[in-house]
Amino acid sequence: MASADAGGGCRRDVTALPKAHLHLHFTGSMRHATLLELAARDGIVLPDSLVEDWPPRLSAADEKGWFRFQRLYDVARSVLRTPDDVRRLVLEAAEDDVRDGGRWLEIQVDPSGYAARFGGITAFTDLVLDCVRDASARTGLGMAVVVAANRTRHPLDARTLARLAAQYADRGVIGFGLSNDERRGSTADFEGAFRIAERAGLLLAPHGGELRGPEHVRTCLDRLGAHRLGHGVRSAEDPALLDRIVQQGVALEVCPVSNVALGVYSDLTSVPLPQLLAAGATVALGADDPLLFGSRLAGQYATMRAAHDLDDTTLARLAEMSFAASRAPQDVVDAARRDIAAWLA
Repeated sequence: MASADAGGGCRRDVTALPKAHLHLHFTGSMRHATLLELAARDGIVLPDSLVEDWPPRLSAADEKGWFRFQRLYDVARSVLRTPDDVRRLVLEAAEDDVRDGGRWLEIQVDPSGYAARFGGITAFTDLVLDCVRDASARTGLGMAVVVAANRTRHPLDARTLARLAAQYADRGVIGFGLSNDERRGSTADFEGAFRIAERAGLLLAPHGGELRGPEHVRTCLDRLGAHRLGHGVRSAEDPALLDRIVQQGVALEVCPVSNVALGVYSDLTSVPLPQLLAAGATVALGADDPLLFGSRLAGQYATMRAAHDLDDTTLARLAEMSFAASRAPQDVVDAARRDIAAWLA
């Protein structure tokens, strides 16, 4: 369905545009209604900001703000008590992406955050991959997993997770990441974990360039060998760095709504997507944590369309780049490109 825009052109339905989703965190993908239902089942008292004041007002401008964000995430994770809960979360995440035009999803998970309740990191990884296969079969959405280490934990823990990811490199795990507050810890200390993942042929996708600026992006490139950057949006502040990113073909997983919610930018018009595109960067829009930010995959395209007056050709280019930056099988990519062209035509 298309409607006329102010310039007499055509504004196509953004939910019908085929997309790959490359930046979605595991618990953060949960539906708000599911959070409320599972919490009520087990008598878990949720903070007001996850109930009537949802989505919460967040900021990560300082450590206190990030701590509040992380606390809400941990509370949400605590409602996942059984394998069926995990299966439900993965299936609903897949259903939501399909509803938003998703064709491929790379969901990110730190197994150590769930290990105590689900029998260890290997058992939980087995469970997640089984749920991913089931959800993919039921929805038709292509899916894979990125195992992510937590930068607030010891780098040796990250090496353990990298070896775990390597063991599953041909069984549904396609990448290795590094998440949590990028202002904490020393990124260079995680180089050993990324070398383990690199030897296994995994995609390297650490978070960088959101809460810290260009200097941290350089560290992610130089020390971790990043193929993709979780966020990376602040690369726009350094033209020489941005040119390097373009020349090296490093893709940026840009999550506009979360950038604004966490106080990185004051409003959606300040997210420098046009500058990134003008420089030739490969950008894949992602939702990050819909549970905490209140916006899913199609919402990122819709908000950037409105904030920057993007035409449909630019939206189609963004969708194409999301597949180019993915580890989706070639047949999925080819079909998506044909359908993107059809959407635009």
